Amino acid sequence: MAGAGDEDEEMQSAVESRTLDLGTMEGETLIKAERLGDHPETPAAGEERVAPRSLWQDAWRDLRRNPIFIISGLLIVFLVIVAIWPGLFTSTNPLNCDLTKSQQGPTSGHPFGYDTQGCDVYARTIYGARASITVGVCATAGSALVGTLLGGLAGFFGGWSDSVISRVADIFFGIPILLGGLVFLSVITIRSIWIVVAFIVVLGWPQLARIGRGAVITAKQQDYVTAARALGAGSGRLMLRHILPNAVAPIIVVATIALGTYIALEATLSYLGVGLKPPTVSWGIDISAASDSFSIAPHMLLFPAAALSITVLAFIMLGDAVRDALDPKLR
Repeated sequence: MAGAGDEDEEMQSAVESRTLDLGTMEGETLIKAERLGDHPETPAAGEERVAPRSLWQDAWRDLRRNPIFIISGLLIVFLVIVAIWPGLFTSTNPLNCDLTKSQQGPTSGHPFGYDTQGCDVYARTIYGARASITVGVCATAGSALVGTLLGGLAGFFGGWSDSVISRVADIFFGIPILLGGLVFLSVITIRSIWIVVAFIVVLGWPQLARIGRGAVITAKQQDYVTAARALGAGSGRLMLRHILPNAVAPIIVVATIALGTYIALEATLSYLGVGLKPPTVSWGIDISAASDSFSIAPHMLLFPAAALSITVLAFIMLGDAVRDALDPKLR
């Protein structure tokens, strides 16, 4: 019996000793955790809480680390500078032509050579950026404005307004934009930049209206909108302060990609002879004029075509980068 008692005492003392050891280890772990800051709910004195970043802050942080965004952004900035101040890059008037130099290749002072009319191809390539980028930017801005307005109204109010706007959008959406351009612009005698912009806006807004309508419907069902409505917020305040800021991201993505598409569309219409007309300087006009002489003087087509391709690619790359940054599903 004495031996059994001694064994029990030894086991009890061993258990107590192990319990103390575990308690000591747990205490040390807690002390280390506190030192390492594993309890964010109790920040140390003098420390400030870091406010959570918004979607736009996260997107901007991702964009700054994206090489595609940096490259495309630098290209677009350069192209915009060329379009606004072409005189910084050439002193030659693109409309001054010399038939004696027709189709001559690159020479000193004229690195892109001359076209069929004896005009400097480099000067026309530089000045052609203005028309193409103006059409792309203005058409995109107009389509985004009309599409966001009508799509937002349809998604927010619903009912008959949604039905009417959606059916009208379906009618315009069913018209192929290139075929519509051939039909519509062929009967217009005045071929200015603003006529082309107006045509693209008329047929381009339904796509952005669909995107805006879906985004507004999604945002309208969120809890913060319900709470704002319960606190007495009116329709205008709900739309401008709560719904639109959270629904504009997909519209920006689609509009950015569409900008490059609209630049290519303007060049295509000008190439087919229903877009811009001389004396307006456009890459599409130059490509159309050079297509018949490509085998004899390829430089007449290659340089404006390369400028058009780089511009369209830059805007599409920018749109892809913005999409990756703003889409939560890709995070």
